[in-house]
Amino acid sequence: MSAQRFKNRHGDAIALETEEIERFKTLLRGVLIQPHDDDYDEAREVYNAIHDRRPSLIVRPAGVADVMAAVEFSRKHDLLLAVRGGGHSVPGFGTCDDGLVLDLGRMKGIRVHPERRTVRAEGGCTWGDLDHATHAFSLATTGGIVSTTGIAGLTLGGGIGHLSRRCGLSCDNLVSADIVTAEGAFVTCDKERHPDLFWAIRGGGGNFGVITSFEYQLHPIGEILGGSTFYHLDGDVLRNYQKFIADAPEELGAVFALVLAPPLPFVPEDWHDKPVAAVVACWSGSSDEDERVIDTLKDLGPVVGQALWRMPYPVINTLFDELLPRGLQHYWKANFAREIPDEAVAVHLEHGARVPTLESGAFLFPINGACHRVTADETAFAHRDTDFAVVIAGTWRNPADNEKNTGWVRGYYDALQPYSEEGGYINFMSGDDQARVPDNYGSNYERLKEIKAKFDPDNLFSMNQNIAPAS
Repeated sequence: MSAQRFKNRHGDAIALETEEIERFKTLLRGVLIQPHDDDYDEAREVYNAIHDRRPSLIVRPAGVADVMAAVEFSRKHDLLLAVRGGGHSVPGFGTCDDGLVLDLGRMKGIRVHPERRTVRAEGGCTWGDLDHATHAFSLATTGGIVSTTGIAGLTLGGGIGHLSRRCGLSCDNLVSADIVTAEGAFVTCDKERHPDLFWAIRGGGGNFGVITSFEYQLHPIGEILGGSTFYHLDGDVLRNYQKFIADAPEELGAVFALVLAPPLPFVPEDWHDKPVAAVVACWSGSSDEDERVIDTLKDLGPVVGQALWRMPYPVINTLFDELLPRGLQHYWKANFAREIPDEAVAVHLEHGARVPTLESGAFLFPINGACHRVTADETAFAHRDTDFAVVIAGTWRNPADNEKNTGWVRGYYDALQPYSEEGGYINFMSGDDQARVPDNYGSNYERLKEIKAKFDPDNLFSMNQNIAPAS
């Protein structure tokens, strides 16, 4: 009888009889894909092409029953298990070698409740899916920056986006969640039901189970003023931005960036591909204030080019989709910062002047405003006293450039360390950041370990910024 090779969570090689795999297949209404299948290579691809991995099985569940079956099969046979929502995980946690990938991409059901201003969405949805559904009712919640990002990974790590200063993090807007635990059980959690689990998934990553659906609070947001302003690469621009965002109306989201100027019509041709500072703005306040917002952004420093216009809210989450398609190489490093002192400004100017590709950059996401009105122990996302989530994002097309581009990211990150907090936003972390896990979860780490021991004592869900169960 033939057997198929697998790997367990400890990296040991194991084998399963083909007959056992065929029995598992009969339990599924969804799709089971194996290495010999024609669609295997397409199915194993993830957003970050640096992770060219070959799982032994890929399960695309049709619903919760399939998820329960796949989790039980993985636990029973001690298989390495990777859970994939939108597939955007930069560290490649949505795939693995010789294990089982549980790909939720077919689970995209969405139900909006306009009277209650809530939405329930399945774990395979992207922010583009959710924004499209809620915008029909002129409602929205905090999502990501790129529409193809999955709602699951973003929310479980906290969830920073254009609406964070007004509406809080994605996890702050989570009302309830349906979860398949490591035992294969299905539970619904909220502030009354399994409150410890509900607390943990709001910032604790994918450590506690497979979230099959999320229920979010929505806010009355239809059209916004959005777009980009590009400036000369000048330290005063960053200094002025820091002062400005500290007291700006919470309806204004404004991400600061150090990038190469893109070849856009409103950017003079002689600036194309030159290093610049930029602010990507999202004003969800009154349209009567649009001109004031535009003028205020112009006042931050010498402007290279600016384009802001009224748009449906979902559009702002698509502005970078074309620049960042599936299949590029990514390597990121991240930290939190309470402030950007002059020494850090100098680091940003030095390394920002060497941004290697049009797709790369350093980004400062403001997390003040509504994010600060949630206490550090109210959710698992503990870093409520910081003002910026900083990410140095290396993104490029040619694998031959891996060493050069990862070197730029690491050098930039190392130079910023003296002016940064101990931890960083887990959704911006790379796979080689496991030593930073306690700092990333901050003051909530010990409590997270206890909840991990309760719901996943054997660490079945280990493909993440992993929390070891308390012993």
